[in-house]
Amino acid sequence: MINNLGRSSKLSTIILISILGLAFYITYSFRQDYSYPIHGDEWVHWAYSEAILQTESITFGDPFFGEATLGPTTNMETGFHLFWVMFRLITDISWLDIFRCLPSVIFMITVLMVYVLTAKEGFGLEAALFTCLMPTTVGILGPALLVPVAIGMLFAALIFYFVFNFNSWLSYLIICIVTFFILSMHPPSAIIICTMLIPYTVINMRGNFKHSLGIVLSLLMPFVASLAWAFDRLAYEIKTFFTFQHYEENVSIPSIIETYGYLPIVISILGIVLLLLKGGKKNYGLVFGLLTLTILLVAFARLHFGIPILYQRGLLYLILMLAILAGVGLASVRTVRFPIKSTNRFMLISAKNVGSVLFLVIACVVLVLGIPSRLQTYHHQFINEEDYQAFVWIRDNLNEQYQKALLDPWKATAFTAITQKNIFTRIHDSVKDSDEKAYEILEDGCIDISFLRENAISIIYGQCDSDNPELIEIRNNIYVLREVDDE
Repeated sequence: MINNLGRSSKLSTIILISILGLAFYITYSFRQDYSYPIHGDEWVHWAYSEAILQTESITFGDPFFGEATLGPTTNMETGFHLFWVMFRLITDISWLDIFRCLPSVIFMITVLMVYVLTAKEGFGLEAALFTCLMPTTVGILGPALLVPVAIGMLFAALIFYFVFNFNSWLSYLIICIVTFFILSMHPPSAIIICTMLIPYTVINMRGNFKHSLGIVLSLLMPFVASLAWAFDRLAYEIKTFFTFQHYEENVSIPSIIETYGYLPIVISILGIVLLLLKGGKKNYGLVFGLLTLTILLVAFARLHFGIPILYQRGLLYLILMLAILAGVGLASVRTVRFPIKSTNRFMLISAKNVGSVLFLVIACVVLVLGIPSRLQTYHHQFINEEDYQAFVWIRDNLNEQYQKALLDPWKATAFTAITQKNIFTRIHDSVKDSDEKAYEILEDGCIDISFLRENAISIIYGQCDSDNPELIEIRNNIYVLREVDDE
């Protein structure tokens, strides 16, 4: 790979700390003026984690509708929820603070792991810089959210580091344990990471077959072990793989490339060319790992056959790989020199440092274009302070006699996460007939009491007809059915 840039250790440390601070700032800016989860998936993870905490079991009733039992065979992200339950029990940090602060901390560690992966090759700071500019969107999620794929990217860099640098039984054991954790937390991430490592494993078969065998076994064993509880789900996903799928335009490859930025993509292409020219197993492993993932994503986008979640989350890993390779391209710019023969001291100094100047210009342009676009990224605000306080009051003051609520479907996911009470309907991916019915009932002032009784609704949050004798307003915008209250 590219030669080390020769920076002093002290200067490198200062730059790295600055990059990590920028990573924290960009991701935390999403919540600087909003204290609550900013994506529906975050509220779902809150709800499931709290359900595990309350039941003290990884098998629990669906907190939203109470119509199903969730566990390792149906909740494929059990490991993620269990991890945060244990974290909360150990630290006693509230869910609100966990979802507000931890995404930024996790992303800082991810950027640091990318640096560790690439520093020895001479482009660690550059790769870290491009990684810290990874976007977060509603469609593909991202590092500003407390979601499984965000942790998956952290461990992807860790696994690549061990695969590229160690070939002992201990390293294979670590890879196996980490892969098992990722698989229990977010199966798509585990599949994507393994897919990206296929080229490097194949390349190593010639000359270092034992290392390739160790990689294959350490990655494959967790999948074999998971069949004990995930066989039915695997069969379902295989069937889905051969079913025609639709995907939203806001998660298309062109739109995500535009979101990340055309300049970083161009620099990534330069990095790809340089690594191919340089050669070597690691270099080819990075380039062809990116190519393998790209083929998988393009095949889904063009043929519409595959598993949608692999495509949606795979886009983040595509950007992560491009960021690493952009680090190669940017680092190479510093080595540019103009061959010039002159006795003019200024001309000689200029020719010698043209690469450094160009390097600084490109880095500044990337930051000037990238930072504002990240800070201006749209994100959801599901509830406000009044809603949160109302939900907390319901959680603390209404017993199990009041178990099912009707409210704005947009706020319903947050309602269940905070109160652990069932809801009539909620908006997650798109508006359903039940959501439109909920809005209709609320807009009419909840006068259709028969509908509420038929659907076992005992709590209403919203504006209702205060003259309705069947409803009792027990707090501002919080109503209960009189029949339930009289019982």
